[in-house]
Amino acid sequence: MAHTQTRVDRHRLLGLVLKTTATAITALKTWQRTVSRRRAIAEMTPDRLRDIGHSEAPAPVLEVKAGLVTNLISMR
Repeated sequence: MAHTQTRVDRHRLLGLVLKTTATAITALKTWQRTVSRRRAIAEMTPDRLRDIGHSEAPAPVLEVKAGLVTNLISMR
């Protein structure tokens, strides 16, 4: 009886390890694809971006509202 229980536990452990490994590999491949797509888009010219449907390269935008500096100085 103990031999059967040990055998079942080994199969469960092996299944868990395989499932975890497969999940990790899938996540790594997805991450690599995302990074390569971002790099490719970042290296494209504005004309090529328009050709594929992107209006412009993604870039961080900083919005400064009127009176922000005044408000920050008055908080001092």
